[in-house]
Amino acid sequence: MEPTMFLVFMLLVIFVLLVVFKTIKIVPQKQVMILERLGKFHKAAEAGLNIIIPFLDSVRSTMDLREQITPIEPQSVISRDNVTMEVDAVIYYVIMDAVRATYEVQNLKWGIEQLTLSALRNVIGSLDLDHTLSSRDNINTQIRAALDVSTQPWGIKVLRVELKNINPPNEIKLTMEKQMTAERTRRAVVTTAEGEKAASILRAEGEKQSKIVSAEGEKQSAILSAEGLAEAKLKVAGAEAQAIQLISGAIGNTGNSVQYLVAQKYLESLNQIAMNADKTVFLPYEATGVMGSLGGMKELFDSSKSSVKTH
Repeated sequence: MEPTMFLVFMLLVIFVLLVVFKTIKIVPQKQVMILERLGKFHKAAEAGLNIIIPFLDSVRSTMDLREQITPIEPQSVISRDNVTMEVDAVIYYVIMDAVRATYEVQNLKWGIEQLTLSALRNVIGSLDLDHTLSSRDNINTQIRAALDVSTQPWGIKVLRVELKNINPPNEIKLTMEKQMTAERTRRAVVTTAEGEKAASILRAEGEKQSKIVSAEGEKQSAILSAEGLAEAKLKVAGAEAQAIQLISGAIGNTGNSVQYLVAQKYLESLNQIAMNADKTVFLPYEATGVMGSLGGMKELFDSSKSSVKTH
């Protein structure tokens, strides 16, 4: 084969291979290839083997349909109470329409970042520092809703927005730490006071119950003592009644038996007076009469005993 013919053959083979390479396009799973024909949108090639016309059709871009993650670098944001803080975030989105995502925005990723920064400043600018630090989930929801509306014409669906860090200035951090320490101290004091209050209430309740129990015991003791004293008095009265009956039976005269008992009580009283006195004992004038009555009663008692023996 002549060299010229060999060169032509090799060029023809290269051309055929180039045409084949240009004709066959393999699109991976979860991706879409945007094809243009003569500079105009032609079709969106789905995953798999796709045939195009070489030199007429061209690939504009390949869009990934999987969930995309775009980090937002720390940005200075001013809150409603004029506190400047550093905030960064992460955006999670998915391409719903590859054609609109290609033709409706010049730079999709950069556009999403700029929209996120704008929404971040608007949302945090409407909140003060305390609400910004405590309402992270609320801020995420508001930013996601704002981005979802703005990116809908681009064929984008914003799934979620996550704020990573919210860093206020150092002097604000020191103030917040002091405030936190004071709050914890206050809570400790309140907890201690509540504990002391509860303990005082429990002690008072215990003392109250103790006094109630003691009063009940004293009451029962007094009742039992009174019942015992009454029973003793009843027994003493019964014994005295039996003694009077025996004396009356022995003497035979009720009046004499009464005088006998009166004289006995009188002598017992005199005996107690004599025991308590130091030197001198003064007997009342009526004591001689009582002594005489005792003598007469003794004679009467003796005569009664002799008459009983005779019978």
